[in-house]
Amino acid sequence: METSLVSIITPSFNSDKFIAETIQSVQNQTYQNWEMIIVDDCSIDTTISIIEQYVINDNRIRFFQLEKNSGAGIAREMALSKAIGDYISFLDADDLWKPLKLEKQLQFLKENKTPFTFSFYECIDEVGNSLNKRVEAPRNLSYRQLFFCNYVGNLTGIYEVNYFGKIAISSTRKRQDWMVWLTILKKIRKAKPVPESLAFYRIRNNSLSASKVDLVKHNFAVYRTFHGFNYVSSMFIMIGFLFTQLLIKPRYIKKI
Repeated sequence: METSLVSIITPSFNSDKFIAETIQSVQNQTYQNWEMIIVDDCSIDTTISIIEQYVINDNRIRFFQLEKNSGAGIAREMALSKAIGDYISFLDADDLWKPLKLEKQLQFLKENKTPFTFSFYECIDEVGNSLNKRVEAPRNLSYRQLFFCNYVGNLTGIYEVNYFGKIAISSTRKRQDWMVWLTILKKIRKAKPVPESLAFYRIRNNSLSASKVDLVKHNFAVYRTFHGFNYVSSMFIMIGFLFTQLLIKPRYIKKI
């Protein structure tokens, strides 16, 4: 299994408070055959200089820069174009992996003979304190369930390139990951998570995901543009989406 190379896609933007810890969480993996492809989206803080120091000392870390600020979707797509791994995984510049993350997921993929998996994850605040919350998912995630709610944490998903090819990443500002998972589930119909927490998702006060109103807008856009539904149909579908967010998804958020 150590012969399989895992490509880790990491966009960065003004992440100097977090990027070093994120990189270290990859370097601390028990599974060591990986490449980390970081694409910076024109940071104006010290993010670039921090990344460059890690690049000097670890040739598994590959670093690229966008010519103009274009958003995480464009950064991820550039990183994907550079990837040469057998598997594609994702880790944003402020999130963290637990040391056994890759090892356990690759073993799960092999044992279950599946080309895709994800895992549960825990939430931390800006300075890394636990928020005592673990986000879980259905044990047999169907395309229909995913259609109404993105149960797959971006920092946990991993898929096999030989099976799916490189799945294009949308240039939209948000929900690119959901569209990738929908593409996957449309093909394989069901997916199983590794049923334990393998990562830490950092909740930042100024992040795009912190705005519930913006999230509703971005989800509506997925139904309109990605799925191709008209305005009226998308509005009706959003009722199902909101029902899921308010009444069903909370069942998968556990206190720890």
